[in-house]
Amino acid sequence: MSKPTTVCVFCGSSPGKSPEHMTATKALATYFHTNNINLVYGGGTTGLMGELARVLVSLSGLSLVQGIIPAPLMTQEQRTNETVKITHDGREYLIPDEKIYGKTMIVPDMHTRKQEMAKRVIEGGKGSGFIAMSGGYGTMEELMEVVTWNQLGIHDKPVVVFNIAGYYDGLMAWINGAVNAGFVRERQGGILVEAKCAEECGVALNDYKVSDARLNLNWTAN
Repeated sequence: MSKPTTVCVFCGSSPGKSPEHMTATKALATYFHTNNINLVYGGGTTGLMGELARVLVSLSGLSLVQGIIPAPLMTQEQRTNETVKITHDGREYLIPDEKIYGKTMIVPDMHTRKQEMAKRVIEGGKGSGFIAMSGGYGTMEELMEVVTWNQLGIHDKPVVVFNIAGYYDGLMAWINGAVNAGFVRERQGGILVEAKCAEECGVALNDYKVSDARLNLNWTAN
């Protein structure tokens, strides 16, 4: 039995000012539904993050959606009228209603969140990878970490930036500048792939070429 395709999406807990961001989010959720792709996301119910999970669950059911959220963020990234009360490690939490947002895993901190996200992608089948949609500091930090992990040989999964309405034009220009300035090797410049619509995200994931300039270090040695 083949492994399921699992894609981790990093994105903002805000909707952004332009409606193009929410429109693109719905399109990506629809693409996941059409292609039976499992979603791993940050576990929030607001902004692009919540819209992505909400639309995919409405189309495919809760089994394809896994949210992973640190306990301290539970009060910041939730719509309280769409939550249910649970007890976790002796404390009560309001978590997203799984009938609306899919399954939610509570973790202690940001590092564990990223590790759990990456684990599911690395264990996924063909086409599994990471997509960054529009977002703020947290989205950028998550994106750059999985790019660096690819560069260092920790994983070989695709990393795609969904460039909505030119939001990531500056990032793509920075990468080109870093290559030209000699701080990123030329053949490592393609570790991060740009897509401008949901379908292009799918193509980028499936046709991804692993850089032959990656540092294939041994991360399993004691």
